Amino acid sequence: MASTGKAGPARGVFRRKPIDQIEETGSGGLQRSLGLWQLTAIGVGAIIGAGVFSLAGEVANGTAGPGVLFSFLVAGIASAAAAFSYAEFAGLIPRAGSAYTYGYAVLGEIVGWFIGWDLLLEYIAIVAVVAIGISGYFNFFLSSLGMELPLWMMGAPGTEPEGVPDGSYRINLFAVLLCLFIAFLLTRGVKNAARFETFFVGLKVAIVLVIIFVGVFYVDTANYSPFLPYGAGGVMAGAAVVFFAVFGYDAMSTAAEESKDAQRHMPKAIILSLVISMVLYVLACLVLTGMQSYTDIDPTAGFAVAFEANGLGWLANLIAIGAVISILTVMFTFMLGATRVWWAMSRDGLLPRWFAKTDPKHHVPVRVTWIAGVVSAVLAGLLPIGEAAALTNIGILSAFVVVCIAVIVLRYRRPDLPRTFKTPGMPVVPLVGVVFSIWLISFLDVQTWLRFLVWLLIGLVIYFAYSYRRSNLNTAPPPTDVGAER
Repeated sequence: MASTGKAGPARGVFRRKPIDQIEETGSGGLQRSLGLWQLTAIGVGAIIGAGVFSLAGEVANGTAGPGVLFSFLVAGIASAAAAFSYAEFAGLIPRAGSAYTYGYAVLGEIVGWFIGWDLLLEYIAIVAVVAIGISGYFNFFLSSLGMELPLWMMGAPGTEPEGVPDGSYRINLFAVLLCLFIAFLLTRGVKNAARFETFFVGLKVAIVLVIIFVGVFYVDTANYSPFLPYGAGGVMAGAAVVFFAVFGYDAMSTAAEESKDAQRHMPKAIILSLVISMVLYVLACLVLTGMQSYTDIDPTAGFAVAFEANGLGWLANLIAIGAVISILTVMFTFMLGATRVWWAMSRDGLLPRWFAKTDPKHHVPVRVTWIAGVVSAVLAGLLPIGEAAALTNIGILSAFVVVCIAVIVLRYRRPDLPRTFKTPGMPVVPLVGVVFSIWLISFLDVQTWLRFLVWLLIGLVIYFAYSYRRSNLNTAPPPTDVGAER
């Protein structure tokens, strides 16, 4: 039966955006200017970051030993299960919003709303977290040059290190300025911003390759024994940690309406970005655990310490530069993701349409970009990194669950829809993504769950007070979707 007219209250919250009428080209002012390799660079920019420069050493030292290699492989396989689902949707529904749009079209408005609402918080919080991380490196660089910033601008309140009087820190000024700089960059137009991202991603990959190709000459195979000192349990525990280093393609997929050929390029870019990143992760892990015994690997600066221990201190500075560049490109992708989800929700009427206004010259949602930049700047400037990090992860894993379930539902509900990419191993592969994401969610602490529930409750109030009535599907008769009731 076709859907006509306004949705009734009994099924209103589960009304679905009709897939057959979802336009391939957006009407909201975004400009299609991103090619395959620019999209891939945006994805790689988000995936390769802390995984190489921080998490690899941390997990190798105390969780998995040389088996950190398998930890990345397990996490990569689990992430690929979700990536395949994202790729199918990216080719089928080439619109901004990613998981929000997919959930809205397949599982209903209330599901799409909650995923979009969650991702707004998660993406903006990730931008803040990585900005705080960069500021730490920045302060370190200045110290090494004999320069010191005034204490009041070196960190968030309550983060003073030992030896610094409490209350000396007032704001993490560098992190604030960095968030605002990324916002400014994104307001200049996605094509220009993507050029910046592509250049720095290329530089980052080049630095990782230098690390791999130089480090391989200092590998001692004796360091690989024992390869699994903590057993299979250590490998799986390590996988739970490094999983958060193998997503990012989800944020990249929010830019579907800015791709020149989204139906063909988005699925390829999602898979390519994950494959490139996983190859680099595996090679980097082999080098790191081969250069030093896992017990000697520094958990915070593994590669820098390993090269220094092998008489290659000159590479430590290069590694530090690579770490800063890595974090910068992560900020770019996730702020892009936050603004495109926000813009898509506003265009659909779930948030005020004022936010959906795009700049006529640069064809980007300037208003939401500056708001996202300011909010992330406030979080980065005033919160310790631990508290800011607690706002991340759970929403992204929830989005993975929704997308993996939705791709199964839609494959059976609408097998007739043209798909430029099909998730292999249906329905097993998406179910692997569901199970692994739920398993990782179970590791999150009570405080994270409480913050998540509070954010959901706020979202619930906004949805029923505003979004339900103002939704495009409620204010105008939706187009007939022949398969809507299948």
